[in-house]
Amino acid sequence: MATMDDLQLPLGQTTVYPDHYDPGQLRAVPRLLKRREIGLDEALPFGGFDLWNAWELSWLNRRGKPVVALGLLRFDCSSRNLVESKSLKLYLNSFNQSRFDSMEQVRQTIAADLGKAADGAVGVELFPPDAEGPFALRRLPGECIDDIDIDIDCYSLDAGLLAGATSDRVVERELHSHLLKSNCLVTGQPDWASVLIRYRGPEIDTEALLRYLVSFRQHNEFHEQCVERIFADLRRHCRPQALTVLARYTRRGGLDINPFRSDFEADIDNFRLVRQ
Repeated sequence: MATMDDLQLPLGQTTVYPDHYDPGQLRAVPRLLKRREIGLDEALPFGGFDLWNAWELSWLNRRGKPVVALGLLRFDCSSRNLVESKSLKLYLNSFNQSRFDSMEQVRQTIAADLGKAADGAVGVELFPPDAEGPFALRRLPGECIDDIDIDIDCYSLDAGLLAGATSDRVVERELHSHLLKSNCLVTGQPDWASVLIRYRGPEIDTEALLRYLVSFRQHNEFHEQCVERIFADLRRHCRPQALTVLARYTRRGGLDINPFRSDFEADIDNFRLVRQ
């Protein structure tokens, strides 16, 4: 299997931005590269998908008049590859000066290209720029744990912070935090997110959970990989009977990425947080 160094990703490189349709801009990253690090293989303990909101999408109609749209891209987590974010930005920008017959033709083109790159199912929906429903502003449900008054001095990833973090009491809880921050695996640039954890099982100590989430602060990993790591660490150390992890990352390059992993929920609606 290829290593990260073999993938020739555009992140961190000086780039010429294409303005005519070019699917060759897309770069795939095998999901298994990082899944093996956290003890996952092709038999996944979760289902889910990565929801990408594309805020900067435009092309020309057949008469040369610009059209703008919002995109909702859904990559199934069972796809062989994830698509590197800068390459997707370059790909979407390549539509800018290309002519298409209709929004549906653009949608079909994007779905085919992303499905090929991901080697798996990719759903694509396009909306007019004033669409509200699929991008409604909401708050994360449940209890926010960010106001817990504790000392924290660990900013390097440490799953051991979850060891012994459960009680004998079985509960159903929704917890969220806006303090998740990691860094891009390639460039080291900061990635900011809010994370929702919904579970049923032994009660998880919220102080330990908050310390664990903050320990991602200097960790380098892609968005999708961070969420899968959180899921795997919680499952290993806290042994929930049912678990969902959803992270909503802030926008970069006209894209926000929102990985969702669950072993009991099949779907979630798209929405938008204030920071997005």
